[in-house]
Amino acid sequence: MKKLILFSSIVLIISMFIGLGFAANSMKAIKNSDKSTIFAIKSTLGLKTAIRQLGAEHVFYMRNYIISALAGTDDTEAVAKRLLKNQVDIGDAIKPYYGLDAGNRLTSLLTDHIMIAVDVVTAAKNKQKDSLKKAQSKWIVNAEEITTFLNRINPKWDKKMLTDELNMHLKLSTDEVVSRLNMDWTKDIESFDKIYNHMLKFADILSGGIIAQFPNKFTDKLDTSKKY
Repeated sequence: MKKLILFSSIVLIISMFIGLGFAANSMKAIKNSDKSTIFAIKSTLGLKTAIRQLGAEHVFYMRNYIISALAGTDDTEAVAKRLLKNQVDIGDAIKPYYGLDAGNRLTSLLTDHIMIAVDVVTAAKNKQKDSLKKAQSKWIVNAEEITTFLNRINPKWDKKMLTDELNMHLKLSTDEVVSRLNMDWTKDIESFDKIYNHMLKFADILSGGIIAQFPNKFTDKLDTSKKY
């Protein structure tokens, strides 16, 4: 059993380094007028890998925050800070395609998403049903704002599909919080597996939409006839 765990850990570590290495090699750092760093990615696979990495970081650090906030550990603030940085990174990732204002707007909307998530976790922890319901309603409104914005800058991203996917993300995030509060560790793990796999799917929708809208920006080609 110990050998199996060790082998699995080694495989996971190797896979992470391969993924990170590929993403790094696929991205060239450039400077824009507001002195922030963004990435120009030249291959479709490179973009897909980078967006998946950002999505994975999103759910990983959100889970870390949920665990720390519910347990009341000292690392909660540090984890929250890193989680918010992820929203900046996601906004930066679209700047080469949609410009500085669009990237900053997406970061702002995603930051709101995280701050509302904090309210959801806090209300659930304190068993404040009214506050929880209010926060969840705000979450849905924020999701609508995100999908409206994304559909406006890229019609390749179908608004209804984006709305359905984001609402599923909210549901799975809530399930993760509730299962952990109930100390249902089996469901807790299952919830994270679901939200992680769903995020990879959502990340592919985002990268696919960018590639379909800007096929000439990439050195290789992807099937742009697919509906994203």
